[in-house]
Amino acid sequence: MSGQASGVAALYQEAIKDYARADHGHGRLEGAGATVRLDNPLCGDRVSLQVSLDAGRVAAIAHETRGCLLCRAAASLLGKRAPGLDAQGLAETTAALESILEQRSPPPADWPELGMFAPAAEHPSRHKCVLLPFRALAQGVRQADAASAANQGADNREH
Repeated sequence: MSGQASGVAALYQEAIKDYARADHGHGRLEGAGATVRLDNPLCGDRVSLQVSLDAGRVAAIAHETRGCLLCRAAASLLGKRAPGLDAQGLAETTAALESILEQRSPPPADWPELGMFAPAAEHPSRHKCVLLPFRALAQGVRQADAASAANQGADNREH
């Protein structure tokens, strides 16, 4: 039983608590290029996320996240670090996080904060909690890119 308690304590380490408490990017984003809501029905996590892009890169992000500490910490991390990312950078960061969770890989040098999720590797049922905000942002970036391309096409047809 003590092994389980230490595993749970490791899962909810101070870095996770700090990011969840900081709630970087919490709120709503006026003029968002896309709005996405994703749910994890197994644990009740919900991420409502708005994103705006500038030249294909995340210009601003806002989220309202309801869920466990892991999901809230992941959303907060994105609120802090996602601005400036393009779709490729986001895909690479998400792949690095998946590798941390599934293969216990070390975090990449440019995203050392992902290492705080390493203890979740021991809890496969919690992987979706960590990844939900990343998946919401990826979906939002795709939608905002598509909307921007459609708007540019419409602008070109008007001239």
